[in-house]
Amino acid sequence: MFDAIDFILNVAGLLLWLNWRSVRLDPFNRGIPATLAGTVRRAEPLRLKRWHFLAAVTALLVVRAFFYVHIGPAANWTPRVQLLFVTPAFPLVRSGHTFFLSALIFSLASFIRVLVIFYLSLLALAAVNRRETNPDPLQKLLLLQLGRAGKWPWAAQLIAPVLIITALWALFHPLLLHISVTTPVRSNFILFAQGGVISLMAMVSLKFLFLPLLLIHIVITYVYLGANPVWEFINTTARNFLSPLRQLPLQFGRIDLAPVLGILLIVALLFLLPNYLIRLLAHRGLSLWPE
Repeated sequence: MFDAIDFILNVAGLLLWLNWRSVRLDPFNRGIPATLAGTVRRAEPLRLKRWHFLAAVTALLVVRAFFYVHIGPAANWTPRVQLLFVTPAFPLVRSGHTFFLSALIFSLASFIRVLVIFYLSLLALAAVNRRETNPDPLQKLLLLQLGRAGKWPWAAQLIAPVLIITALWALFHPLLLHISVTTPVRSNFILFAQGGVISLMAMVSLKFLFLPLLLIHIVITYVYLGANPVWEFINTTARNFLSPLRQLPLQFGRIDLAPVLGILLIVALLFLLPNYLIRLLAHRGLSLWPE
């Protein structure tokens, strides 16, 4: 139950974060009018400033940490952050007393994990649709959230998440070491290698983005669900994602097997293969986690 509550609060924090990012894009809030809409003034003064959303995110992370540290031990709940190859557990009790620092670091780490995966998904969508000369409204909104990163070359969009995730792991490691969540490393090389493994986890999480996208693409290809910008965006993204498969003879009349092959490849490479490698290494007493 607590894991579900943590997820819901992460989503709430993400929405507050997106509002903080989006306020500066509102034409009504620009200091210098750039368009006709920018010359219009609100009938009432703006009640919420941009910093209010960021303050709300901070308050959410602190208050839920206070909630976790007081309710979690009574429910025999140990917070964990799922990183695929390793799952750090955050103790809420130390020496018979509640451990607020551990709950606070977990609250921050759990939110940052969701934030990183969200922006990684946006970056992946931007990379897939980078050749669109006339982006639809959803693509434009996506690019606005990414800012300059949405226009980077695809190689930079691929490397940047690895560098950012590795840097975050290196930044959090001393804190995790202080609260006994992780163990010391022999060298900085091992620390950066651990960050690389975590970034691999983040890349694997893209299966939860593209698999549903292709399934919905198949449905709306053969079932008319009406005109909707969302369906247009999904169709465009699916076509661009499947473009490497277009060289294969997968079209039979009105039947297109490219989405089916794409789904099978995602299941094989991002679901079955990682699980197989983990089981194989465990059977041989090995691990992908550098120590």
